[in-house]
Amino acid sequence: MSQLYIVATPIGNLEDITFRAIKVLTEVDFIAAEDTRHSKRLLDKYDIKTPSVSFHSHSSDAKINHLIERIKKGETAALVSDAGTPCVSDPGFKFVKLAAQAGIKIIPIPGASALTTLISASGFPTDTFTFHGFLPHKKGRQTLIKSFLETDHCQVVYESVHRFPKLLKELSEYVGAERSICVGRELTKMHEEIWRGTVSEAQKHFNESNTKGEFVVIVSPEKFCYTQA
Repeated sequence: MSQLYIVATPIGNLEDITFRAIKVLTEVDFIAAEDTRHSKRLLDKYDIKTPSVSFHSHSSDAKINHLIERIKKGETAALVSDAGTPCVSDPGFKFVKLAAQAGIKIIPIPGASALTTLISASGFPTDTFTFHGFLPHKKGRQTLIKSFLETDHCQVVYESVHRFPKLLKELSEYVGAERSICVGRELTKMHEEIWRGTVSEAQKHFNESNTKGEFVVIVSPEKFCYTQA
């Protein structure tokens, strides 16, 4: 049967990969990678010689269909993103959708995700939460952030280093300076930081020296308060 494996890879620390993921990446016929140069670091570390082809948000339908045809003819493939679990705030969903429609068996290989990594260590109530991925740059951004004001569950977003200060300013203005948040920065990497406090405290804490990397931010429910010891 034609098979496409969705393989989660580390979000930072290259040791955060499962034995099963390494086995699959070694045994498939080819790997569809968001950035083959980025993925090469991981493949080299585990001496994986499987050939890689690029697949990213700008890949054409013709490219996707070509890869699908290869799988339908008997090759097995693995889809990996630059970091974490493919298709979570990631362009891979289109490939998976078309592959499934073509009758290809989709097999997930679970593993690291920036989303679940921060949630597990936040200390915030996340039995129910809404994940927004990366916020819109302009249209709809303000409206979405304003919706966090009166919420009974956590809101989780990804944010880039360049827009993180802007996000804190918007949260202070539209949600409230005393709303509790949890910030994950450089998760699983050498300079990992998991920070908890109010929006106003975050504005004082984060400056040019500690705003490098990608951010995951959890905005608490309206009635939740995290107090430092």
